[in-house]
Amino acid sequence: MINIEKLQTIIDESNYIVFFGGAGVSTSSGIPDFRSKDGLYNQKFKLSPEIMLSSAYFYANTEEFYKFYKDKFNLLKYEPNIVHNYLYKLEQKGKLKAIITQNIDGLHTKAGSKNVYEIHGTVYKNHCIRCHKEYSPEEVFSSKGVPMCKCGGIIKPDVVLYGESLPESFNEGLYQIEKADTLIVAGTSLNVYPAASMIDYFRGKHLIIINKSPTPYDYKADLVIQEDMKKVFEKLK
Repeated sequence: MINIEKLQTIIDESNYIVFFGGAGVSTSSGIPDFRSKDGLYNQKFKLSPEIMLSSAYFYANTEEFYKFYKDKFNLLKYEPNIVHNYLYKLEQKGKLKAIITQNIDGLHTKAGSKNVYEIHGTVYKNHCIRCHKEYSPEEVFSSKGVPMCKCGGIIKPDVVLYGESLPESFNEGLYQIEKADTLIVAGTSLNVYPAASMIDYFRGKHLIIINKSPTPYDYKADLVIQEDMKKVFEKLK
């Protein structure tokens, strides 16, 4: 049974809500959960996704990297779902102060949310590794072969690859979590580090975890809802 009444009461009584989300937030938009049974990380490739999505592979095998990246990460056609839209409305009310997302799909921004911390980067930002000129995702995904800058440099997506440091948005997200009176964690297994460790910085009143399966942090939460995200958020006001 979904404990919507308790969740709604907590939201109504909170003044500084921070939302921390993972792949499960975007599944209702049609984007697969990469770590699920049928997800990307459980599919068979010549090399593991961890290798093909690494910084070392990008620089050593740029053409092969882009074949994989363009095939699996062209997320431009997807639209925000009920979760993204609800969070936008909650931000408009002044209750939701920050969204911290592990997703690179840009759907929170597409829904209109302003204070979004994309701790794994986004497919919507790309830059030349030589002159740092910025390029649109359309230019990257429509390019033939390796997308190149006019200066001759390779264009790289602003997505955090394996072996790279997390962006400044990670530290900014920690600051928001420390200030929150309510932290809503949703659509994430909390098994990917260092992202999952952000939860340890929460000192507020209510920790809420919404996820289909159990997480290592369930014991710390005062409300755990193991249910489909869409079913939960369509019942909230």
